[in-house]
Amino acid sequence: MATKYYTHFVTQQGGKARGASPGNEWSGVVELREPLHEPRANRELRALLAQSFDLDSDDIRILHWARLH
Repeated sequence: MATKYYTHFVTQQGGKARGASPGNEWSGVVELREPLHEPRANRELRALLAQSFDLDSDDIRILHWARLH
């Protein structure tokens, strides 16, 4: 059974280099096959979001996430 999470995050297009565009702020529901595992949940979620946005995981900053029941 899939696990759903509410996520609120910022993408940093082009990394943190000088002159990089400021990126965008996003929020929404992410559905995962397996639940996130503490303490690496932030890293797992960043990797998944980065893959979806074709970015490096360092270009994703999670502001908030919570499991939906």
